[in-house]
Order: sequence, then structure tokens, then C-alpha cells
Amino acid sequence: MTADSTAPVVTRFAPSPTGYLHIGGARTALFNWLYARGRGGRFLLRIEDTDRARSTPEATEAILKGLTWLGLDWDGEPVSPLARAERHAEVAREMMARGAAYPCFTTPAEIEAWREAHPNQPFASPWRDADPAMRPDAPFAIRLKAPRTGETVIHDAVQGDVTFRNDQLDDMVLLRSDGTPTYMLAVVVDDHDMGVTHVIRGDDHLTNAARQVQIYQAMGWDVPVFAHIPLIHGPDGKKLSKRHGAVGLHDYAAMGYPAAAMRNYLARLGWSHGDDELFDDAQAREWFDLPGIGRAPARLDFKKLEHVSGHHIGAMDDAALLDEVAGFLAETGQPTLTELQHRRLSAAMPFLKQKAKSMPQLLEQARFALIGRPVQPDNKAAAALDPVSLGILKELTGALRDANWARDDLEAAAQRVAEAHGTGLGKVAAPVRAALAGRTSTPSVFDMMLALGRDETLARLADRTA
Repeated sequence: MTADSTAPVVTRFAPSPTGYLHIGGARTALFNWLYARGRGGRFLLRIEDTDRARSTPEATEAILKGLTWLGLDWDGEPVSPLARAERHAEVAREMMARGAAYPCFTTPAEIEAWREAHPNQPFASPWRDADPAMRPDAPFAIRLKAPRTGETVIHDAVQGDVTFRNDQLDDMVLLRSDGTPTYMLAVVVDDHDMGVTHVIRGDDHLTNAARQVQIYQAMGWDVPVFAHIPLIHGPDGKKLSKRHGAVGLHDYAAMGYPAAAMRNYLARLGWSHGDDELFDDAQAREWFDLPGIGRAPARLDFKKLEHVSGHHIGAMDDAALLDEVAGFLAETGQPTLTELQHRRLSAAMPFLKQKAKSMPQLLEQARFALIGRPVQPDNKAAAALDPVSLGILKELTGALRDANWARDDLEAAAQRVAEAHGTGLGKVAAPVRAALAGRTSTPSVFDMMLALGRDETLARLADRTA
């Protein structure tokens, strides 16, 4: 049976807690979140912790932290398949009672010998149709009694109909001889019990879908809508790996891209809505659909990410952007802002955010607001403080003392000084940049003056002309 198309949408993200949250996993989570939230549905989280040897609490924490940073909220508590092992075993036993599964007493050595004798063939257990009276008193695995003829068809919302010949699929193990369930069984039981209507995941799981559909059918359960999305490749078209740079979501947080920009960029990575490149969360939730997902692998493009990031930084509310800065500093282990730094940065934010494409770029431009006196100029800035420039700076300092602290008045005062020396504003601005910021590349000197305020500006100028 197929899922009821009128049922409330329920999606899930089911990462394995064996490491950091990969950027591909983050995109999968986002697609599930957008699809559910855009339809008034539920987005669930399941931590696939059945691999006891590789699963760690630290990895689970990293996944939860990553999803929280990305702004993806989930409904209810995360589900632990490990804690549901008895439920999985119960279903395997029920399938055996129905005749949809059978006990297999074949040993690992016997299986290996069979495969050596029958290369490139799916394993055929001799216990599939054995007389129950012949069953030994020994531990056994429970195997699915899969159909041997015909085809299993996956009606995939992204890939289209994908067909698997049943004679190429073996009777997979559902419950091992030690009583532990396999991943394949656990996934289906958990998705069914969680009421999942749409399984949106990477296309590396497409082969798994054929086997999992057979479990749904054996139990008489509704089959969810499958949507297998292509993986993310690097700029060179090859499978994304560490050689391409950042592959973990935490890397992007540490590079200072705001979460809103990452949501926009990841949503557009492999999905499209016409020619729309830049959009907010409300638009993404409204527009996102499964037919808009392409079948070809998406390519990571850092230049496009920077463009998207710059757009979102420029459009962000100043208070929200200050929160992003605080989060970035915490993520990278840098000191928190003092009250004075916070106040000055807040005053500077309207002009700082117009050019920055990441938190490091914003903070570099904001350096003048974060440093204290005396300002130490770098080599290039020190070269702008030659005797002639210092004379101009001293004259400007006097003019600024009598100016109203408004942009037009500050510019007018600087223009008068420039004209008196027969030069342009650039010649006046150079020593001002050095005195206020200790750099030659800064925001507008008048923006800096307004953000610093009269007293701090005049004090920094006086430090150079005393």
C-alpha cells in the first residue's frame, strides 16, 4: 500500500552519531524541515545509534548543536533505535509467524563457502523452504522471505520509477542470531511507528529502498513517499571530501557564514524555484517541493555562498546581526564583546553590514570600533602619518572641535581643510584612517567618527597630533 496523500506530512532526519554533521546531511535535514514546515506537518529527528562501536555521545551532541545553529527545530524528543531494539525484534518475529520471514541456521562459514561457489549471485538460504521439523535446536537469524520473481519498483519523487529485479535481491537478515535487529529492519519499523509519510534522503540509499519496501509490503504497511536526492560534489565535480575544504557544518559556522545564509544556500544547492537565488525562510517554506529537486549532483560553489551570505548580512536586522557576531565569537573561542565594544559595534552596524560577506570580514572592518586607545597603526598606516599629513590632521582636529557632530558638518569641516591646503578629501582622510583605525583600509572616516562619537574621535586624533 502507498501512503495516504491526504495524511498530515511527517518527515524525519536520521543521522548516524559517528562524527560531525556533514554539509550533505545538513542539506538533507533542511529539505525535510522545509517540506514538513511548508505543509503544516511534523519534522522528526532520529539518531541512528545502532552501531555501538562507532556511535558516541559527543557525535550526537555535535549533530544536535549543528541543527540548532542552522535553525532547524524538530518536533518531540529525538528517537533512539537502540532503545527500541525489542520492538524491532517483535516485528521480525511477527513476520516469521506470518510466513513472511523464516529462521536461518546457516553459519557464517557456510555462507562464505556458498558465495565462493556461486560468485555474483545473491545468497540463497537452504532454510527458506525447509521443513520446520528439520530445524535444529540452535541459534538462528530471521531472514525476510523476499519474492523471487518479478520486480520491486520504487516510485521516487525525484528519481522517477526505479526498478529492481527481485531475483537480484537476497533474503536479507532482519534479526541476527544474537537477537539484535539489522539497520534495514530498524529503519522501516521506526519510520512506520513514527508515522513518517515522506522519506527524503541521499540517493546512496536508493538500493536500500528496494529492500525496505519489501518489509513494508510483508507487514501490510503503507509505503511512504520516497525522494532520493543526489549527493553534493566539490567544485571539480568529484564526490565532496576534505580535499575540497570544509565538509562539516561546524566548519561553515566557524568561517562566519550566518545561519540564514546557509539555509538559503543549501536550499538552492540541488533545488530550484525558477531563477530565484536569494530568498528568506518564509519564501523557502512556501516554495519548496520535491519536483524542484534535480537529479544531477549539486556542486559546492564558495563564491556563490559568499554572494548569498553578503545578501543576508546586508538584509539582517542589526540586533540579529549582533547576535550572529556573538555566536561566531563563541564558536571560534574568541573573547566576548565588552559593553563598550557592543555599543560601538551597534552604532557602526548599519554601514558595516553593507559590504561584509562573513563575520570575519565584518569584524575586520569593525576593528576601529573594537580597539582602544592608544591606536597602534600598522606599517602602511604609519606611512600616512608623515609630517605634512600630521599638520593637516592637527588642523582638522581643531575644526572638528567646533563642528556639530552630524555627517554633513563633519564632511564640510574636512572639505574646508582640504581646500585650504589645495588638496582633495583623500589626502585628508588618509591620516584620519590611520589615527582612528590604525589601518589604511577602513569604512568611511565620517562613518567611523559618528560610530565612535565626538569624545573618542577627538581623543584618537589628539593622540597623533599632541
